[in-house]
Amino acid sequence: MSLTAKDKETVKAFWAKVAPKADDIGQDALSRMLVVYPQTKTYFSHWKDLSPGSAPVKKHGATVMGGVADAVAKIDDLTAGLLNLSELHAFTLRVDPANFKILAHNILVVCAIKLPNDFTPEVHVAVDKFLAALARALAEKYR
Repeated sequence: MSLTAKDKETVKAFWAKVAPKADDIGQDALSRMLVVYPQTKTYFSHWKDLSPGSAPVKKHGATVMGGVADAVAKIDDLTAGLLNLSELHAFTLRVDPANFKILAHNILVVCAIKLPNDFTPEVHVAVDKFLAALARALAEKYR
């Protein structure tokens, strides 16, 4: 499922609306992931507080969305553009790549909640394809 030129245009236009709320969206998506998929907590066991809205969750949510912003900027070659992040998650953090899909799903859900008027069916399809491509790019070094 590759991104068409129209998908890329749609993602970039939607991201312009997401960007001012990116930290909140990241925090909410990460909070939701940790509650709905408690097995993901194992990667954050060094945090003192894993509860929704805690300081570490807020900080990492912002970090995640910074990575998504970087991916939007590198949308034409996600695999090469995200090589360093892929290596970090594969070799240093050793995150199961299935978790990228879980977090991508939660980002999609929170975007729909926070931006309901902008989250049209066309945006939904394009952003879902983009986040799937992002998850594949992050999993590249696992192959």
